[in-house]
Amino acid sequence: MAESVTGRTARQGAAPAPSAELTTALEAIGAGAYVVDEEGRIIAANVLAERLLAWSAEDLLGHDAHELLHRGPQGQTLPRTQCRMRQSFHDRRPAQADIDYFARGDGTLLPISWMITPYDVAADGDRTLIVFHANEDPLETVPQPEPAAEPMPELERLALLAETTTRLTSTLDTEETLRRLVELVVPRLADWAVVDLISERDEVWRTVVVHAEEDGTLVHREDLQGPMPPVPQASSMPLSRALRGVASTLADQQTYRQPPDAGIAVEQRHLFDATGMHSAAIAPIRSTRDVLGALTVGRSENPVAFTSAELPLIEDIARRAGLALDNARLYQRQRKVAETMQNHLLPQMPGVPDLQMTVRYLPAPHASQVGGDWYDAFRLSDGSTALAIGDVVGHDLEAAAGMAQVRNMLRAYAWSQQEPPSRIVERLDEAIHHITDVSMATVIFGRIEAAGDGHWQLSWTNAGHPPPLLISRDGLTQYLTEGHGLLLGTGARAPRPDATISLPPGSTLVLYTDGLVEARGHILDVGLNRLRRHAASLAHRPLGSFTDQLLRRVRPAENDDDVALLALRTPGHATDWDASGHGR
Repeated sequence: MAESVTGRTARQGAAPAPSAELTTALEAIGAGAYVVDEEGRIIAANVLAERLLAWSAEDLLGHDAHELLHRGPQGQTLPRTQCRMRQSFHDRRPAQADIDYFARGDGTLLPISWMITPYDVAADGDRTLIVFHANEDPLETVPQPEPAAEPMPELERLALLAETTTRLTSTLDTEETLRRLVELVVPRLADWAVVDLISERDEVWRTVVVHAEEDGTLVHREDLQGPMPPVPQASSMPLSRALRGVASTLADQQTYRQPPDAGIAVEQRHLFDATGMHSAAIAPIRSTRDVLGALTVGRSENPVAFTSAELPLIEDIARRAGLALDNARLYQRQRKVAETMQNHLLPQMPGVPDLQMTVRYLPAPHASQVGGDWYDAFRLSDGSTALAIGDVVGHDLEAAAGMAQVRNMLRAYAWSQQEPPSRIVERLDEAIHHITDVSMATVIFGRIEAAGDGHWQLSWTNAGHPPPLLISRDGLTQYLTEGHGLLLGTGARAPRPDATISLPPGSTLVLYTDGLVEARGHILDVGLNRLRRHAASLAHRPLGSFTDQLLRRVRPAENDDDVALLALRTPGHATDWDASGHGR
């Protein structure tokens, strides 16, 4: 402050000494008082004004009173158009105010009430008298707001906004969006970041409270997170206004010291007390359609208070966060609908005496939670059990709809026609172009039935699908490559072969789609060998554990396709017996 005053003195020159009569008159006033000329420069001040303002007469005289003294509640410089005292000075009319703020020479802020009145002196021209009272004694030891920070340079601001847009729009996951938002503002702009979100049922949830430690580590304060009271429609408190989408606002510890107008104000007071924030900026998080929540950035260790000049940047960041969160919510809503659809399309496994079966479906990581991969198993009219696994090209809603058509047609043919698997698939291939929109698909269709002596017989045909894998209870593996023909939809009418094999007691059969074994940059044999090796090592596991571990170990990390898997096990496996030797 002292340096800036010296600079002003150098620019403006020395002020004329006040007359003895004016000085005497000011000293008779029992409050701080000073006089300005027609340009708003201080030409006289009494001793009490010097004491209250911590400025010497030399520092005060000759300086523009507005530039030197007038401040906002966070210590920010006030634009002349927003200063009530300056407006009254220009209007040449008496006025008063109960609360305003003056900058003191020691860098602190003085809350004041003031009165202003113009008067005319024939010899010296227009003059204006300002009389002010301190609303608290500046000589007492009380915490004062720190000086305001300079606004972020424009290039740095634009770079931050560009980074915000890039990072927030490159994910469709809500939690990841919030994590990136926090990393953008803490500790770059603030010590604390708080996000309150409004649910689709208009409930407010304090989703994020994060603090930046001295070493830059971000610590989540889960004890401060959780449900919040409803947003009052008439409240003028900053968080309530932001959650209604009204405006961005600055807040400090005194903002929530007044009697609370609603439960949400009580929670906000608790937040300020628990975090030690002395200054905060609160902005609405909006989408193009609605208000999604509010972003609060606060400072506790950083002594510099937020200013109104910083609000536009916080608003811009919150606006970009709103668009990203809205996109993430819409995407997750679509995934939920699609997931429900997929769960209804994929059937439950039938109960077959003595035969264990388990199935798994994993969606493509970056798709809509649905795809063309499918499995099926159902009892036939002759008492045998039909098995199927297939893949319709694509992984979207169209592929899922095509998959449902192919699966249902296959079921109908298999139930109504007592024919070998190859003939059933031939009928399906003949009808697929005429009845569905499916352009291409693969499928394995087979039937399994008990053959006596603990053995089961499997007969099947393969239309362009990866071969089934058979694992003995001793860990021997065999790919069933027989019965292989063209995939569906080629238009070729070549005869399809059948194949038959006897499944010994305790053996495990795995039917799967190509997402389990295919990976970019690798030939298919790499995935098939990986599947064979891990299936052999897991052969002793119970079937559910076998299936889960196989998926976890074999599915390529870079896989971008969905996976369907059907595993069955014939009786006689070691895990089919409990510790007492009884079957289970």
